[in-house]
Amino acid sequence: MTKNLVRALTLLMVVAGSVFVGNASAHELRPAYLQLTEEHEGEFKLVWRVPARGQMKLSLDVRFDGQVSQLDNAVGRLVNGMYTESWRIGSPTGLSGTTVVVDGLEQTMTDVLMRVEWLDGRELVGRLVPENPRYTFVADTSADGWLKTYFVLGVEHILLGIDHLLFVLVLLLLVSGWRSLAVTISAFTLAHSVTLALSVLGWISVPQAPVEAVIALSIVFVASEILLKRRGKLTLAIRRPWLVALGFGLLHGLGFAGALADIGVPQSAIAGSLLAFNLGVEAGQLLFIAVVAALVLLVRKVLQSGKQAEDRVAIIGATTTMVVVYAIGGTASWWLIDRTFALVS
Repeated sequence: MTKNLVRALTLLMVVAGSVFVGNASAHELRPAYLQLTEEHEGEFKLVWRVPARGQMKLSLDVRFDGQVSQLDNAVGRLVNGMYTESWRIGSPTGLSGTTVVVDGLEQTMTDVLMRVEWLDGRELVGRLVPENPRYTFVADTSADGWLKTYFVLGVEHILLGIDHLLFVLVLLLLVSGWRSLAVTISAFTLAHSVTLALSVLGWISVPQAPVEAVIALSIVFVASEILLKRRGKLTLAIRRPWLVALGFGLLHGLGFAGALADIGVPQSAIAGSLLAFNLGVEAGQLLFIAVVAALVLLVRKVLQSGKQAEDRVAIIGATTTMVVVYAIGGTASWWLIDRTFALVS
């Protein structure tokens, strides 16, 4: 009994660590962003965004190897957790043969999303990673790599977006039965897919700050519903969890859209890049659900030995659920307070 309990608690610590790793703030591991837009032949406007926290920013710098000259001084500002610089560069070859390098990237866990637009209509979407922090332009550079790039971006956004993952986790704890789970997750998927598409297409526009606050509120609400369920209450959310998933899913979709708002999508492949990003979000979401389910089954297998196995599983399962729910609810409450104060200040 003692040995199995220790192993169960160890697994619980693994689950808790995977959820709360880092710190209590969501979206800390965001990618950097490099935008190059050709405004006149051979002249490009450069926008460089680096994740920041307070007055601290990642020590990343953009460098060009080739026939590139800086046409004006860089202008920087700190907005919404990102340090943004912009300046203009000149390239007589239209960047052909030029290599862009992000110095310091190899020392981080951050990717750089790069988007380039030329006057002739060509577009490029690419990624620079710590293992390969450079990219060399060729004469026929095009946006052929956008599908993989936006799919991976979608996977990373959901897996690194702790608030979105916690909402999915509390939904898993709220529902009873695989059928109810399938319906609830499908409703969440449908809802955030709709608002993500509407936002990217420009049909709706909502400021991100209040959206992030309400996303935190959604986690607090579902966590409180789990506690009511444990006390034998039967609210609408408990009886129809798919309605909660559908309603709050619309807001989470606006949160997902915020990731695409800053980087944009290739104008020649709006529908395709939107679909790739959304499929990436769904793949990451299903991966998270699969990991949680596997851990739960593993814990049950560890505990189901000896006499009164079912009683032991029920007791430890109930205790674990309460600990997780209070931890998630407390974290989300702090996010809600922090984001609300950020709105009014």
